Amino acid sequence: MLDCNKTDTEYPRESTIVQLFEQQCARTPEATAVVSAGHSLTYRELDSRSNQLARYLQRFGVQRETLVGVAVERSVEMVIALLAILKAGGAYVPIDPDYPVQRTSLMIEDSQSPVILATEFTKARLPQTKARIISIDREAGPIGKNSPDPIISAVSSRNLAYVIYTSGSTGKPKGVMIEHRNVVNFFTGMDRAIGANPGVWLAVTSISFDISVMELFWTLTRGFQVIIHGDGETQTIPAAIRDGGVSHMQCTPSLARMIAMDPEGLSSLGRLKKLLLGGEALPLHFVRQLRQVFSGDLYNMYGPTETTVWSTTYQIPAAFGGIPIGKPIANTQVYVLDSKLEPVAAGETGELFIGGDGVVRGYWRRPELTAERFLADPSRPGNRMYRTGDIARFLPDGNLEFLGRADFQVKLRGFRIEVGEIEATLESQEGVHLAVVVAREFKPEDKRLVAYIVPKAGFHLISTRLRTMLAATLPDFMVPSSFVFLDSLPLTANGKIDRNALPAPLATEDRSSGATFDQPGNDLERVIAQVWKEALGVGQVGVNENLFDLGAHSLMVAEVHGQLQQALGRELSLVDLFQYPTIMALASHLSGTERTRPGVNRAERRRAAQLRRTQ
Repeated sequence: MLDCNKTDTEYPRESTIVQLFEQQCARTPEATAVVSAGHSLTYRELDSRSNQLARYLQRFGVQRETLVGVAVERSVEMVIALLAILKAGGAYVPIDPDYPVQRTSLMIEDSQSPVILATEFTKARLPQTKARIISIDREAGPIGKNSPDPIISAVSSRNLAYVIYTSGSTGKPKGVMIEHRNVVNFFTGMDRAIGANPGVWLAVTSISFDISVMELFWTLTRGFQVIIHGDGETQTIPAAIRDGGVSHMQCTPSLARMIAMDPEGLSSLGRLKKLLLGGEALPLHFVRQLRQVFSGDLYNMYGPTETTVWSTTYQIPAAFGGIPIGKPIANTQVYVLDSKLEPVAAGETGELFIGGDGVVRGYWRRPELTAERFLADPSRPGNRMYRTGDIARFLPDGNLEFLGRADFQVKLRGFRIEVGEIEATLESQEGVHLAVVVAREFKPEDKRLVAYIVPKAGFHLISTRLRTMLAATLPDFMVPSSFVFLDSLPLTANGKIDRNALPAPLATEDRSSGATFDQPGNDLERVIAQVWKEALGVGQVGVNENLFDLGAHSLMVAEVHGQLQQALGRELSLVDLFQYPTIMALASHLSGTERTRPGVNRAERRRAAQLRRTQ
């Protein structure tokens, strides 16, 4: 066995997340536990409030292995809700009310959640369901009548703690089942990897993304003060770091790059003592930029949801060359295997498998898929290992280097996407014969999804209609930026689709959008068009074409915003790019000649809120 896999470490393997939290409450009852939008709770208050809600949940049948949906805004109440579900014995299922109704319906139906925690605001955005929806603000009176005393729980470390739905290759999201023991071992792994001395942690991640488990639970079992930064937060992330005395933060490289796009944001990151980056590849040039202002502990983190948040870590030194994904955390083993599941020699490439105590139970109600992805660990009889689908190799110093994917799964801006789900959704539409979706690099470190469509005979497809259909079904990060219509798909010699031979999308190939292609008509429109062309990586842009229909994503909009301000020599509200998403509309607004103020849809509001927090 490799030396890096000698990770056996003692940890409280029979404990649950709740027990560790309650132990911390006993140690620091009057310390501030959680803060959000000026509202704060001590550890004692958070413990008491979650006990009351837990008892209320038990009245509705929540017990061990009960899956409970959570659709609560990022707030102190969200943390109370999560802890209450765990204390009642259940496992929480994050439900993002901003996801399309069809997707949330599927998650609720598939999870068979009998109870969903929401607020009056989020309840109105949920689909029709047979589940009992508990509005924690409207029902605050009855909830508050329950005893705040500790709950005697029969939950064991082998019971479920949460189920997170990830993209599925068959067109159906799959729920990953994580037990308390997986999480408790992960906590020990983080203690050893980054140190457990408490500080102030700024939590910026949606609970639908499993790295939130570190932000909310590892912290609250170690005595941190956790500041919850919400989508509707008026204070920006840089201001929150500065004013909150934040010492720790974790996020994707994409979000960190968005924060660092202006000097204030970059300097705010430099105030941190520890910064954890993961969920996607970490660009070398961005680390160099960070190191100009950041002298604290900087980590590259790696791990799929199926092995519990992070499985390997790498602390990036002040002087560095490449950036590997590091070595395994406590009680975790990593293997690089060939197609016969035999270990490859150091330096050779193979598929990465992960074993150890972080390997989760499997996929909810998907035994066949569980058997396919979770295999017996030959190095540790009786244990299992997870097939990641990632290609990697061991470096001479024992660190792992990530080299890409073995299948068609992609990661964009921290989101794990099974392109098969997008393809299946497209092929379910009238007029679509075949669909292939790939991630293409338009500019250095700017990957976007591109859909290649073969229409059925006699059908004329319009990209905006396909995009609208996808946006009603899939999260916005899964909607392709470009659509290319082909007569046929290129094939390899053995008859498989040759994804490498798919043509790069050209500026003229996505013009079946229904938008009128008109050249800029004045100097202001020409300046805006030039900025758009450079940011989007396209040859030409019509003044009536929508910025988001052309493939703009959150990071790109922030870039467009900065470049426009520089090119125009004036201040420009970021929200204007969402309210006036065409060159003609934006130019009219800036020149004071617009006649009507366009509406902003929910997805655009959400993008605007996310960007506003970083600027």
